[in-house]
Amino acid sequence: MTKQHFGHAHVPLSPAVRAGDFIYISGQVPVGADGTVIVGGIEAQTRQVMENVKSALALAGADLSDVVKTFVILEDAREFGAFNKTYATYFPANPPARTTIESRLMIDIKIEIEAIAYKPL
Repeated sequence: MTKQHFGHAHVPLSPAVRAGDFIYISGQVPVGADGTVIVGGIEAQTRQVMENVKSALALAGADLSDVVKTFVILEDAREFGAFNKTYATYFPANPPARTTIESRLMIDIKIEIEAIAYKPL
């Protein structure tokens, strides 16, 4: 199996790694193109994270329709409903498998999402 790394980050990780037919997307956080955390609540931060997931997928030639699993970390489980409503707009049909947990995050943000996509070479 071949492995390819796509993109670069200011921390020691690859935004996307293809391993055979699978693409692994590192946890994406709500930062804009300038690297700063976007202002806004869970809905705005979820939208930014999902746009960042889309961008990471594109590095490896994939898109949201190829995602088979996501792992979501919420800073506050009480925001699950608002998160879920926004998240659902990105997967209107046949959503991927998902795990959602509540945990403190490394920086002052409300959400982080990682994804696994399946896209045969």
